Amino acid sequence: MTRMTARPSVTAAATATAAVFLLLPWAAGSAQAHGAPTAPVSRVYACSPEGGDATRSAACRAAVAANGAPFTAWDNLRVAGVNGRDRQLIPDGRLCSGNLPAYRGLDLARRDWPATRLAPGGRLTMTYASTIAHTGTFRLYLTKPGYDPSKPLTWSDLPERPFARVTDPPLRDGAYHIGATLPTDRTGRQVLYTVWQNSSTPDTYYSCSDVVFPERAQAAGTAPAAGTAQAKAPQPTAANPAPAANEGAGQGKGPSAHMLTGGAAAVLVLTGGAALAVRLRRR
Repeated sequence: MTRMTARPSVTAAATATAAVFLLLPWAAGSAQAHGAPTAPVSRVYACSPEGGDATRSAACRAAVAANGAPFTAWDNLRVAGVNGRDRQLIPDGRLCSGNLPAYRGLDLARRDWPATRLAPGGRLTMTYASTIAHTGTFRLYLTKPGYDPSKPLTWSDLPERPFARVTDPPLRDGAYHIGATLPTDRTGRQVLYTVWQNSSTPDTYYSCSDVVFPERAQAAGTAPAAGTAQAKAPQPTAANPAPAANEGAGQGKGPSAHMLTGGAAAVLVLTGGAALAVRLRRR
């Protein structure tokens, strides 16, 4: 009888000890330092169970199939011990996954990833969701002009220097908000590549956000070339980029805000001119 009573006591004591151990701050450590961009939406977040309509896109379905599992841990794409040696330790073609097998589906070379529409030279405000505040530096890269999204992303597709670098932004409402001015010479589909190197943990986070810039003809206000579909999504403001249309996602069906404004003005001018002509005839 004594032995039967002692075993549950030992088990209970071990469970209590383990619980206390897990609650210690040093035991949790970098495991709590999770995060990923939600705007412009990153591939890992778009294809996660929290990604909304984007989760059902053809690209996300293919990514999950290649992955062999859903991207439930969308905020855990991190590599320890990189310490700034990103180009040496993360191989070409594995930039979006950080060379982590659990995220290999993110490296698929496709033209239909859920994307965000941006304006060349506009103001970008990235929302980078995170569970707790951590010190570190965010580096933002944009693929070079001429980038081909049908090929695996390589380091040579990215400039040597980021177009934005932000250290220790405040954590507000569960996210970092990183402001930057976009380059002026990008068109078509590009990848916004974000590196978050922690200074309070040994971890570095990697993420790919697919973005779309207007083609040069559209940016200049001229008609698109023959066979090119006219963009239907609203034109983005500097601080509020709009989601881009992407295949199978059912997005980007609204008319351009600038086209609406210009069209309304044209209607008013034509209407006023017609009324004036009628009055002149009556005289």
